[in-house]
Amino acid sequence: MNLFHATADAYGRYRPGLPDEVVLLLAGTLRGIRRPALLDLGTGTGQVPTALLPVLPKRARLDLVDADRDMLDQADRALRPLLAGRTADFHLVLAEEFTAPDKEYRADLVTCARAFHWMDRPAVLAMADRVTAPGATLAIMGDGSLWTHPAPWTVALRELIQSYLGTERRAATTGAYAEPPRRYEDDLAESPFSDVEEHHFPLRCVWTPDTVLGYLRSTSFARPDLFGDRHPRFETEARSLLEQHAATEDGLVEDGVFDVLLARRPGGAR
Repeated sequence: MNLFHATADAYGRYRPGLPDEVVLLLAGTLRGIRRPALLDLGTGTGQVPTALLPVLPKRARLDLVDADRDMLDQADRALRPLLAGRTADFHLVLAEEFTAPDKEYRADLVTCARAFHWMDRPAVLAMADRVTAPGATLAIMGDGSLWTHPAPWTVALRELIQSYLGTERRAATTGAYAEPPRRYEDDLAESPFSDVEEHHFPLRCVWTPDTVLGYLRSTSFARPDLFGDRHPRFETEARSLLEQHAATEDGLVEDGVFDVLLARRPGGAR
């Protein structure tokens, strides 16, 4: 089941983008490569390629992979006007099932933001080994979720969601979200990309009631279809709760960390 079906518009409008520091870090992995190839897995609405476009050479190639057609269509609409001569291809396929478009293809940077936990990680890493250049970098990235953030307003919001959907975090109409059984670092340690460096960037997001409600519509744990015909009532209650917290001195602030794992083959170029 595609957990984000019919959420592409909300995802594109309300999901926070990449911090500038992360964009510069990723751009540095491509320094000196005249025609770099970027492969973005679980691209969603194309936030990573869109953020990287200003720092990519004019001859760069981009390949965006997602299993949801609505997401890819949204990414296409966002990216096409910005390409300025760069090549972009869109692949409607699971990340682990991506295959090289031609026999000469080798990706120089593989990115995966806020999506690796949904994937068959060993299979994705094996696929990346097949389609990347010898000195390629694999970037696994992500930050927190409003579900797990410990601020008073996010705790109250989570409790409201739970009053409608039950205490477990939802990830499908009838299913519960399961945390990854082990750390990404452990997955990478057993893969060809076992040379790993960690980067952690402080991240502050200032929300409004409207942007929080839009964000919730894009999530696996609070998208509208989970509520059925109760969704309008939920949003009314959520807006009231958020407006009350927005009026306090602390406001709707999320202080977190954006984590980046840069992984390479041992002995690969840095």
